[in-house]
Amino acid sequence: MQKNYDLLILGGGPGGYVSAIRAGQLGLKVAVIEKEAIGGTCLHHGCIPSKAVIRSAEILSLIQSAESFGITVNTVSADFGVAVDRSQKVLQKLYRGVLHLMKKHQVDIFEGFGKLVGPGQIAFESAEGVQIIQGKNILIATGSRVKSLPRLPIDGTRIMTSDEALLRRKLPRSVLIVGGGAIGVEFAYIYSVYGVQVTIVEMMPALLPTEDHEVSTLLARSFKKRKIAVKTGLGVGAIADNAGLFCISLEGEAGPSEAVQAEAILVAVGRVPNADKIGLSSVGILPEAGSGLIPVDENMKTSCEGIFAIGDVSTRPALAHGAMAQGVFVAERLAGRKPVSIALDSVPSAVYCHPQVASVGLTETAARAAGLAIRVAKFPLSANGRAIALGETEGFVKVIADEKHGEILGAHLIGTEATELIGEFVLAKTLEATASELNQAIHPHPTLSEAVMEAGGAIFDEAIHF
Repeated sequence: MQKNYDLLILGGGPGGYVSAIRAGQLGLKVAVIEKEAIGGTCLHHGCIPSKAVIRSAEILSLIQSAESFGITVNTVSADFGVAVDRSQKVLQKLYRGVLHLMKKHQVDIFEGFGKLVGPGQIAFESAEGVQIIQGKNILIATGSRVKSLPRLPIDGTRIMTSDEALLRRKLPRSVLIVGGGAIGVEFAYIYSVYGVQVTIVEMMPALLPTEDHEVSTLLARSFKKRKIAVKTGLGVGAIADNAGLFCISLEGEAGPSEAVQAEAILVAVGRVPNADKIGLSSVGILPEAGSGLIPVDENMKTSCEGIFAIGDVSTRPALAHGAMAQGVFVAERLAGRKPVSIALDSVPSAVYCHPQVASVGLTETAARAAGLAIRVAKFPLSANGRAIALGETEGFVKVIADEKHGEILGAHLIGTEATELIGEFVLAKTLEATASELNQAIHPHPTLSEAVMEAGGAIFDEAIHF
């Protein structure tokens, strides 16, 4: 059976399905080939279920501190299994919504593992045998999968990745989290709130090593207050299993450093692109050596005419919202529109541990290393009226701006609702706003957003409340 389309999308994750919907809105005939369920890792195994579980942890944490608000709770019990069940209900609701939108915009969905077999052709295995569909253009949006370590073979029960952890209804008494990136710190927060003894180990010198140094330092300090053992500059060495309890040696550059014990191990050392089995050689595309990523230009074009790649599988930022924006960009270009190029320095990051972490643009270290003349200012949440009223004074808003004009080059937030507040800085950077303009925009009082305004004002010593 053969079908002809304007756009074939290999992979139905956040980048793929968003691109499909936008292309359908613009009148293109679109097909998506997906081996599992539309929505991909983000919807079914990552972003959505993890944030639903984090919400349960946030509520439990608030109840645990209820006494400081004048509320006495005599007995508190927390069922992690119910939190997991709720997360599945949340994702299923969103999944049904996505399927509805695909149908509304007449996007055809083919279930099966697809691979490129030539220019404009994708083959996939179905109940009817191997089928080939044809299209004028192809968008590769196959995403990524969790990365494993040779000495930590995943069994899904005692040594697990985030995929298994989000389905595990019973918590271990103790856990070693290997990897201090976004996934690692989010699970460290969840587990600690539920009473699990947590150790988190990161090979780099700091948690969230790509974030601003001051942010990473404050996060580590906050975790230690939560009794989370933070081990940086160390990796996993020898592992022994003693009657159901792992004994793990942690090693630094100088050799073995210390040993920790844990009932379970969560491997959170990043992800690898799904580019190795999708037939790239049949169209002459060569992944990057080492990373395995598909090289693309600023228009998401690969080296093969008519084939694009977005999201985790490409050399652009590996973030769901980045993939969505790229998918819309490709769809609009193919429909004859002229979308604005995606500014990589305006793609934000968001981490949902507590305190939350969010950022966009250059860190202070990167700006100085680039030789830029900058001004740096911080506004602490301890000086924000709304944060004080909420009892959430931990954290700050940090701004890096051009020294002469005050153009915002970067923003780094840690604290309550940082992942919501970062949107102001993304908009400001998109509009090339200055710190003074951010400060001049009247913000409602009392709100957390005033910390954004005051941080902008602090660039030129115009902050009022600090």
